[in-house]
Amino acid sequence: MFLLEAIGQVLTLNELAVAAMFLTFIFMLFRGVPVAFALVGVSLIFVLVAEILLDPYRSAFKDIIEFDRTGIDYRKLAALSGRLFGSTVKNPVLVALPMFIFMGLMLDQSGVAQRMMHSMQRLFGGLRGGLSLTVLLIGIILAASTGVIGASVTLLGVMALPSMMAQNYSKPIATGTIASAGTLGILIPPSIMLVIMSDQLAISLGDLFMGALFPGLILGALYIVFIIIYGLISPSAMPPPEQSEHVGWPVIKEVLLAVVPPMFLILLVLGSIFAGIATPTEASGLGALGATLLALFNGKLSFKVLKEVSRSTLNTSGYIVGIFLAANFFSFILRRYGGDEIVEHLVLSAFDNPYMVVGFILFIVFLLGFLLDWIEITIIIMPLMLPIIKGLELAVPGFGVVNDPSVVWFAILVAVTLQTSFLTPPVGFALFYLKGVCPPGVTLAHIYKGVVPFVLLQLLGLFIVFEVPALVTWLPSVAYGN
Repeated sequence: MFLLEAIGQVLTLNELAVAAMFLTFIFMLFRGVPVAFALVGVSLIFVLVAEILLDPYRSAFKDIIEFDRTGIDYRKLAALSGRLFGSTVKNPVLVALPMFIFMGLMLDQSGVAQRMMHSMQRLFGGLRGGLSLTVLLIGIILAASTGVIGASVTLLGVMALPSMMAQNYSKPIATGTIASAGTLGILIPPSIMLVIMSDQLAISLGDLFMGALFPGLILGALYIVFIIIYGLISPSAMPPPEQSEHVGWPVIKEVLLAVVPPMFLILLVLGSIFAGIATPTEASGLGALGATLLALFNGKLSFKVLKEVSRSTLNTSGYIVGIFLAANFFSFILRRYGGDEIVEHLVLSAFDNPYMVVGFILFIVFLLGFLLDWIEITIIIMPLMLPIIKGLELAVPGFGVVNDPSVVWFAILVAVTLQTSFLTPPVGFALFYLKGVCPPGVTLAHIYKGVVPFVLLQLLGLFIVFEVPALVTWLPSVAYGN
């Protein structure tokens, strides 16, 4: 009882419950419980806790620890099904999710990336670090064509890593280049993460797509500059081939023929959005159709391929929607405990400067990226931070056109921060996607060592976008201003 009284002087029971919810969820993840089951299980447990501890007629601690009634019990959860159905199944924005996933997986089957790798290898192969530059350029093009990270990292690993090893590239620099290039797809539009952010923050998906373009290209440029400088400083890490092909018009023509089809697909999807011809949801359908036609023109389309791509799209979409529903359930119970007010008070009390508050939130997101997947962070954390960002009155230029420019800027900052979660252990999925296709002799230690400089470059890119918010809001303002 003395311990409870001491705790009660510092924290309310509601605050303890909110902290316990997060800790219990993380504990269940480390125990190997699937994410969706962990979210739902923790939510149901704390509904029971609310009934027993926070009911003033039944609580044994009502005179010891301060608490507020949550008003939740198992009988009231039936109404939650309608809320989840309305926010997910009936949401037109989320229709773009399976379409962009289908587009990325079909593009993987179309043979476009293999053709680009072969032609660009002939173009840059004679340069020091030419293979790394090829991987980065293809990674940028794939990122602007698809938002499926697993497909991009695996494809680049299968195509490029054997050639890099045969050319005696340093294992860390080879694996780091492939992993980082493959993760650009989570930021450069069309990105499935931005689709979910748009839904959770109730902002325009078109604004997010346009706002993410320059930051994504800046990251790609930082990677390329790093590879060039690293090749000059450490020539032995990226040696040129013993024999190189003369670069003439036939090679340049082959590169153009390989690059034009995916660039046309990018123009079809992003161009239709930026020009206001199609909504992002409509453009996702155009992208899925365009990727299918590319596979057809390259002779890669068959009933078997269509069946495998459709099945993989269903599995990936089901996985994301399952977590989406479970996370919304978790967030609903968390809010009933007053979790949004508690988190808002915690964050705002940390700093007086509004930009320091934003930096503190990004630091929390960066740390969470070591433990949680971007889906959980996006669905659970982002809605909690939305009222905080709106209340800070940040001086982010909207150029008189962009709605909620501070929220758009914040969303892109979080997207850049979350990109690091794909490269940071222990939950860095890109690392494990790549390890699954690595030849013998390439270990996780090589991959971990290789991604370190690219994580630092991502943080540098984050700092640039933080200091220059117009990089995010200028392009949407031009599109809508005209």
